[in-house]
Amino acid sequence: MSTANLPRLGLIGAGIMGRPMGLNLLKAGYALGVYARRPETATPLTHAGANLYASPAALAAEADIIITVVSDTPDVEAILFGEHGLVAAAKPGLLIIDMSTISPLATQEFAQRLGTQGLRMLDAPVSGGEAGAIAGTLTIMVGGQAEDFAEALPVLSALGKTITLIGEHGAGQVVKACNNLIIAQTVIAVSEAFAIAQASGVDLEKMRTALAGGFAGSKVMEVHAKRIIEENYTPGFKAKLHAKDLRIAANTIQSLGLNLPSSQLAVNYMHELVEQGQGELDSSALAKIVQQLA
Repeated sequence: MSTANLPRLGLIGAGIMGRPMGLNLLKAGYALGVYARRPETATPLTHAGANLYASPAALAAEADIIITVVSDTPDVEAILFGEHGLVAAAKPGLLIIDMSTISPLATQEFAQRLGTQGLRMLDAPVSGGEAGAIAGTLTIMVGGQAEDFAEALPVLSALGKTITLIGEHGAGQVVKACNNLIIAQTVIAVSEAFAIAQASGVDLEKMRTALAGGFAGSKVMEVHAKRIIEENYTPGFKAKLHAKDLRIAANTIQSLGLNLPSSQLAVNYMHELVEQGQGELDSSALAKIVQQLA
C-alpha cells in the first residue's frame, strides 16, 4: 500500500510510551497528528513530522484512526467524552484504539457508549515497556470486533510483534491485568529466592545464569533479576504505574468474586513500595519490600 492510501492517524499521549510509538508510526510512513496535555512532550514527534493539535476533538475531526495511550481510566474517559473530547467532532466510523491500561469494565462501557454514536473502539494494552516501544516489539493484547482488528492490524504491526485478538471489548484489558500480576508475583518469587541464596553465601549472578537456562527462566529472570542484583532501578516501567495497574487487577478480581491470595500479596507489596516514596523507581524495586521483610 502506498503512503497516499494509508489512513490518517491520531495519537493522544506523548509520554514514555507514546513518544516512541508515535516515532515508529512516522517511520512506517503514516501521517500523524498528536494531542498531548503537555505540548512540550510531543516535541520529538513534531520535529519528526507530526502535526500538533489543540484538543482531542480537533484531532478527531481529521483522523481515520486514533490511538490513545494515557495513564488511567479517568484520563481515557475525559479524552473520549469530556469537553473537547473525541466524540465532539469525530466522523462516523472513527476507529479508536486505546493502548492505555485501564479497567476492563470501564472499557466495555466506553465501547458501548461509542457504538451508540457510530464510533468504534479496540482495547489494545501493551507489554514490553519503554524498550519495546522504542524497538517496535511490543506485545499487544486486543479486545473488540474482528473486522476492526483486521483494519487496525497494519497500524499495530508498526508498534509490536506479538499482536493477538483475545476476544470481545475488555478482553485485552483482562489479559493485561493478568500480565501485570504475573510480572509482579514473579519479581517477588525471584526476590525471595535471592534472599535465600544471599543468606546462604551463593553468588547471585551465577544463580541467575543457571536458573535462566531452566524452567525458572523468564523475562523477569533475564531483565529484572539483573536490576535487583545491581540495585539499578532506573525506570523502564515506574512502580507507581504498576501499582495503578495492580489496583485495576484487584478490582477485577473482586468484581469476579475470586479469592486469589498471592495476587493480593503482590498488590499489597507494590502499594507499600509506593507508600514508601519509591514510586518513581522501576517496578522491579518491589525486591526492596521483600528484602525488608526478609
